[in-house]
Amino acid sequence: MSDTSIAFIGGSGLYNIEGISAIEKLNVNTPFGKPSSTITIGKLNNLKVAFLPRHGINHELNPSEIPTKANIYALKSIGVKRIISISAVGSLQKEIEPLHLVIPDQIIDRTKSRPSTFFEKGIVAHVSFANPFCKSLNKLLFKTGKNLNIPLHKNKTYLAMEGPQFSTKAESELYRMWGADIIGMTAIPEAKLAREAEICYSTIAMVTDYDCWHENEEDVSVELVIQNLKKNINTSKKMIYKISTSVNLDYDCECSNALKNAIITNIDSIPKEIDDKLSLFTKKYL
Repeated sequence: MSDTSIAFIGGSGLYNIEGISAIEKLNVNTPFGKPSSTITIGKLNNLKVAFLPRHGINHELNPSEIPTKANIYALKSIGVKRIISISAVGSLQKEIEPLHLVIPDQIIDRTKSRPSTFFEKGIVAHVSFANPFCKSLNKLLFKTGKNLNIPLHKNKTYLAMEGPQFSTKAESELYRMWGADIIGMTAIPEAKLAREAEICYSTIAMVTDYDCWHENEEDVSVELVIQNLKKNINTSKKMIYKISTSVNLDYDCECSNALKNAIITNIDSIPKEIDDKLSLFTKKYL
């Protein structure tokens, strides 16, 4: 199924997609190791889709352990052009309530120890990341959520933290001062690596709590997150199902040409092993 052009990456609580038929499980090896799990591919309302649980099928990988390079490379290798990520987040703003969904358009990277580029060790590329989420996919997600009457927010900023611990109150208040709207642990480096791979990438962020800044709410806990996760998962599954009935995959956008003019390194100086390793991304330019 090399023409599987759209993939869903499931976050906390979402380890499968109901309703997929003609299921096949793919074990994909990549130059960056194995992905988080086998990739499920099949049909959802006659749309060929792929699904990958980022934390593993048993949620055995913490946010910093996710093999994101392998995940993105594997999805690219089977023909994926668009990724819709589903992830749990905390709210940093009063009007964004638990059980609401958010389609962010900006991101602040506060991660510390995660490899976030494919281009290193002999090759350098500087891709544009001013708009980190795909504008076309974002429009589709927002329209879908509104048609389903889901409480939904757009044009919000996602702050990506390292984890796996939750924020301190001082950190939470600082991020609010910066103008961040939601906080999560997984959109980075996914968004950066997807852009380098020229894959459109957007996030359905499921709000589970008010982080720890809200004086009238209990501090974020695993129990609270899990309780609201279960409710949010049902909502996100409705969106996924609806997307599969209406998604238009014929458009082109700036994401699909992100590497054009971005590779700075002299072609003749790129080590052969690096050239071979990245040819999946670079073959149309080098």
